[in-house]
Amino acid sequence: MKLKLTGKELRAIGYPEGPVVSIAMNVMEKNYKHHTKEEAMEILKAVLAAPIEYANDAVLALIAQQLIVKEKTATAETPLNETGIEYNVFGAKHIEEGALLQMQTAAKLPVAVAGALMPDAHHGYGLPIGGVLATDNAIIPYAVGVDIGCRMCLSIFAINPDELKKREANFQRELVANTLFGAGREFSERSGHEVLDRTEFKDIHFLQSLQHKALKQLGSSGSGNHFVEFGKVEITDADNAMNLPVGNYVGLLSHSGSRGLGANIANHYTQIAMQKTVLPKEAKHLAWLGLDTEEGLEYWLAMNLAGDYASACHHTIHAKIAKAIGEKPLAMVENHHNFAWKELYEGKEVIVHRKGATPAGKDVLGIIPGSMTAPGFIVKGKGETASINSASHGAGRKMSRSKALANITQEALRKELKDHGVKLIGGGLDEAPFAYKDIHEVMQCQTTLVDVLGKFYPAIVQMDGTDPRKHRKRATVMDGE
Repeated sequence: MKLKLTGKELRAIGYPEGPVVSIAMNVMEKNYKHHTKEEAMEILKAVLAAPIEYANDAVLALIAQQLIVKEKTATAETPLNETGIEYNVFGAKHIEEGALLQMQTAAKLPVAVAGALMPDAHHGYGLPIGGVLATDNAIIPYAVGVDIGCRMCLSIFAINPDELKKREANFQRELVANTLFGAGREFSERSGHEVLDRTEFKDIHFLQSLQHKALKQLGSSGSGNHFVEFGKVEITDADNAMNLPVGNYVGLLSHSGSRGLGANIANHYTQIAMQKTVLPKEAKHLAWLGLDTEEGLEYWLAMNLAGDYASACHHTIHAKIAKAIGEKPLAMVENHHNFAWKELYEGKEVIVHRKGATPAGKDVLGIIPGSMTAPGFIVKGKGETASINSASHGAGRKMSRSKALANITQEALRKELKDHGVKLIGGGLDEAPFAYKDIHEVMQCQTTLVDVLGKFYPAIVQMDGTDPRKHRKRATVMDGE
């Protein structure tokens, strides 16, 4: 049966009245006629959430262009500086040219004060993933990214890691029962949290319509490179702020962000920024909002709300699973990326954007993951000014999703999982370990930025199980975006 959509269905998921509805129906029915209605609606939701990312898509650009707020022709283009600010690059030999070029462009912004590029960096939208940029009284929505406040959260339990194999079925069951993966997925039984009662949902008009969706998605993880996994924690530094003796434990590690709430905030305020600050083509996604403007202040409040919501999602997941296994964590480590902070740099307050990079100020704790078979590292920041108190947020991709799908086989993935004794629930070839850089090489490039307190070795990993090939026409958001 061929795909058939109605205007009512599109408006129900948030499409505005106007030509975009009929255009979207025609595009989908012509180009996705063999997809199910559910698959088509997920694609349409993705375009609606972040139309800028589909502006150059061979098929979906017709829809995206209708959704993007047109720049006012009366607004004069703001030129870039001829020479950019100086910035430090960590692990340059592991970073693709596209990311280096993007950082060079960001360094030429008139509002740029300082910058750095982390060893896990790769090409993104606007600021490269792994990019750190400090600005003067300016917030850049796309230097924060689409998945606002995306983070890592690790709970450490007083359980012998041998139990992960002995009771693998039990641990696997609790992962599946207490987490939810997939684009647009929502819970039927909902959890409550004080973040959902925040006044920003009432005070900022744009956020009012997002509150209900945030409620339904609280505690979910989404798709892409997001995961929830059990593994072995190995504490190697006796002088750790967690006050844990050197030894082995069971850890629960999660990675996800602010779901639909963050994506909608990013898209909305990026459009406003691009309208207010018109930049040359190569820098257009780096449009900023002044923090002394109504729109800039609104975004700042909405961004912080999304970050707190992402944290609430993790705490909900961890609380549910801890209760299910009958344990209380001895310690928890949490850090986030895709965010902006007000910090002091050379005695002056600046806005530090970390897109796919994490805070590594003096004694700040964090967890830097590898891949589904490579270890993650529990770290303590050294407060290195050269990196603007930052470190990497993971290993970083060395293959795009499409390249990974074209070059990695299921057989190779199965062998890799077996060799490392990892049980995978869901997950696709686009997230196979081969698609990522060597985490050991990445860590070697940032020994001046962090001290290693311990490691996390994945054992039972859950990710989105949707076949990524169904969405090959869709521009998938890379990690760190």
